[in-house]
Amino acid sequence: MQYDPLKDKFAGIIDNFPFLRKFFYALLDMLLLRQWYVKKAIKKYFPRNRPINFYDAGAGYGQYSYFVLKYFPQAKVQAVDLKTDYMASFSRYARLVGWQDFRVQQADLTDYIPKARFDLIIAIDILEHIEEDEKVLQNFRKVLAAGGKLIISSPSNLDDSAKFVEEHVRPGYDKDEIISKLQNAGFKLVSFDYSYGRFGHLAWLMILRFPLSLLGISKTFWLLLPVYYLIFYPATALFMWLDLIGKNKIGTGIVVVAE
Repeated sequence: MQYDPLKDKFAGIIDNFPFLRKFFYALLDMLLLRQWYVKKAIKKYFPRNRPINFYDAGAGYGQYSYFVLKYFPQAKVQAVDLKTDYMASFSRYARLVGWQDFRVQQADLTDYIPKARFDLIIAIDILEHIEEDEKVLQNFRKVLAAGGKLIISSPSNLDDSAKFVEEHVRPGYDKDEIISKLQNAGFKLVSFDYSYGRFGHLAWLMILRFPLSLLGISKTFWLLLPVYYLIFYPATALFMWLDLIGKNKIGTGIVVVAE
């Protein structure tokens, strides 16, 4: 399955209608459990009143840059992505709202090494797209400040659906593999967690897999989506919360923190 064409459509909408960007980011927070995990980890290790230099690697729509700039009053952010249109769009939005401490760079993460040092680096659902993932980790290590944290989110090797995403060069990581690659790059593991365990996977089926399958049958199902989510989202949100607060023995996603 190809997700990039669908992503491009959403990117075009929020670029043409900037007032929809906040709504779009709120929608991503509602639908994507991995964002709950990543933001939980950021809040755990970084107090809100702390100045933070943040590297958003593979920034995509810019939702994590947006979160950090909003959550940390003294944040400085550098966002990097291979897609120039996504980065240009968020850069225009940042200027529109008056964020001066935001820098954007179009680059390939296998080659790009920023000149600055960062307290926080995140790589959210990007490493599974990159053949030379160990080289990317080595580049991260070169720019992570002492005491800083790297947060990675990726599918696990237990995610069968990830095997059919055409943009992936690998279906996901098992625990030993990602820890070994981090250690080879010079990192020390802080925490490893499975996301999308029993409750999270059920939530994913309810909130994304089933609705998207209906849209694949007929675009007229767009008209029914608001009603569907109104009925099923409360239960789905409960399942996502249970997944977040529990300790999953296995899961179709991983969230790793390293230093």
